[in-house]
Amino acid sequence: MLASISRSLSRRRPHLPLAVAAATAAMSSSDTSANVSDRPISPDTTRIAWVGTGVMGQSMAGHLLAAGYALTVYNRTPSKAQGLVSSGARLADSPRAAAASADVIFLMVGFPSDVRTTTLDPSTGALAGLAPGGVLVDMTTSDPILAAEIAAAAAGNGCAAIDAPVSGGDRGARNACLSIFAGGDAGIVARLAPLFKLMGTALYMGGPGAGQRAKLGNQIAIASTMVGLVEGMVYAHKAGLDVGRWLEAISSGAAGSKSLELYGKRMLERDMAAGFYVRHFVKDLGICLSECQTMGLALPGLALAHQLYVSLLAHGEGGLGTQALILAIERLNNTCLEKKGE
Repeated sequence: MLASISRSLSRRRPHLPLAVAAATAAMSSSDTSANVSDRPISPDTTRIAWVGTGVMGQSMAGHLLAAGYALTVYNRTPSKAQGLVSSGARLADSPRAAAASADVIFLMVGFPSDVRTTTLDPSTGALAGLAPGGVLVDMTTSDPILAAEIAAAAAGNGCAAIDAPVSGGDRGARNACLSIFAGGDAGIVARLAPLFKLMGTALYMGGPGAGQRAKLGNQIAIASTMVGLVEGMVYAHKAGLDVGRWLEAISSGAAGSKSLELYGKRMLERDMAAGFYVRHFVKDLGICLSECQTMGLALPGLALAHQLYVSLLAHGEGGLGTQALILAIERLNNTCLEKKGE
């Protein structure tokens, strides 16, 4: 049955990455997939829940609500969900209660420990409330091993779990242009296409945990890119260049990057507001290092970036955005960039 559903989805939805996922699903004999409802996902047939309405989650959930989906939300600090409630979402008092009123529940929380509690707690966790046939989608950057554990627990309840962390920061969340790295059953990922496309572009990466590993690779690449960017800015400053003009000059050349586009001007203007928190990036890089240790993999650039970001934590700057790395490099060199014109 799943194979015919997947082929039908591929014909109706020509989104290439998820069409590839559906084709992969046609070869799968997963019992979990067989248990998941084959109803088309639409505002008329699908109830959504969302756990975690912070910097990223509020915008992402907002896109689903704006598309007409019935939305139930939960946040440990209820006031952070008030904007969505004012727009028509219903507020639940636990992840379990949110899941009980949903066909698909999304998570966007902070740390693996939060993911574990939110998902697996037998009293208040989402899987305790999700009905058979339901789908849990964890969009937190978390531990790949935990993702596989959650997928197995969901299967035991007749449900499915997908790990689907994202990249693109607060701007990507607001503009619905996130990159979404999806891991788990390919057929379920394909079914979720109407929801994913409201938040960005989803790419199927493989089985449970593969989405998390793809995102960790993304964080490794970003970490070294950020180090290079801030070192270049400090060099330009000490060399007497106009750093703003220097950023403009390199942006269209080989040194141009998404990090420069998103954070170069913010750093120059001393805007350290979080689109992605330093403390969460330290968590991500720590998971990367743990994975590398397990693999016997030496990545010195990753280790250096992790230490520089940890130094920000030591200065009480974990609540700043990742662009605050400039502060660490400035302190090492007893200097401070000046905003253009000052």
